[in-house]
Amino acid sequence: MKKARSSVYKKSIEIKGKGQVEVKGFDFSKKFDLSEFFNSLQKTGFQATELYTAIQIFKKMRENKVTIFFGYTSNMVSCGLREVICYLTKNKIVDVLVTTAGGLEEDVLKLFGPYFLGDYNASGKVLRNKGINRTGNLYIPNSRYIKFEKFINVFLQRLYKKQKETGKIITTTELCYELGKEVEKLPNKEESICYWAYKNNIPLFCPALTDGSFGDVFFFFKQQHQDMLIDMSDEVYKLNKIAINAEKTGIIALGGSVPKHAIANANLFREGADYAIYLTTAQEYEGSNAGANPEEAKSWGKIKGDAKTIKVVGDCSITFPLLIAGFLYLKK
Repeated sequence: MKKARSSVYKKSIEIKGKGQVEVKGFDFSKKFDLSEFFNSLQKTGFQATELYTAIQIFKKMRENKVTIFFGYTSNMVSCGLREVICYLTKNKIVDVLVTTAGGLEEDVLKLFGPYFLGDYNASGKVLRNKGINRTGNLYIPNSRYIKFEKFINVFLQRLYKKQKETGKIITTTELCYELGKEVEKLPNKEESICYWAYKNNIPLFCPALTDGSFGDVFFFFKQQHQDMLIDMSDEVYKLNKIAINAEKTGIIALGGSVPKHAIANANLFREGADYAIYLTTAQEYEGSNAGANPEEAKSWGKIKGDAKTIKVVGDCSITFPLLIAGFLYLKK
């Protein structure tokens, strides 16, 4: 029994030294203070501590006036994070936007009517018969897409006419800029990320433009206009040049997909980003881009070896608003 007891009650050293932080949660018996609440995350442990670190890194990015590359996938715009991203763009808190085709179209779709909360377990057959599309627990009436097609067709006709008159093929970066200009005609334009990117001259990139409803509209448009072309090569050139010419850069990536990789790859051309914040639920075990942590990007030279980085694991619809609230209201 002596051996068993010594195994169970093995003697330990006391953890001492500079920088050691005691685990302690927020005291809700006190009068609530938002800044103190965010400060308490540092000592909470697990992903709360990682989130606190992300807040501090974001603050450092802004204090040091680095060029912030912000990447987000379409589902971030489908949910209520659209308003948060719109706030960042309107107030010029980020410098470069990179998204998917869905990131563009979902932003525009919401200008034609709201999305609604639904049920993760709703019958797909029943919803399809009603013309209701489901993304997670969000319901999207198909009428939004019908209005979107009409809007984009008018937009593409304008771009096509310009192409015929000038003989110049439009680039994806120009298309994103012109989309913001087209949205400016709508009464609720100020709700749009695309509009504020256009208005504030914030570069908006979409490396996978045809993967979504945009691609559907292009397909039908090309039936009548076979000579309509879009140049994708200009996008990678401009994105890489922004990274090369920046004094310091930071990455904020919501989810994975093309935006995360396009931003990281652009930073390879400057020997890596100086800061990086990843918010995701994905893990690195299957070797995916979405799950890759900052250390993997460092091995490729896409993030500097001594860069300040963090990966916060959790649903972005929870972690991202907390990151922005902490950035805005954490006083320390």
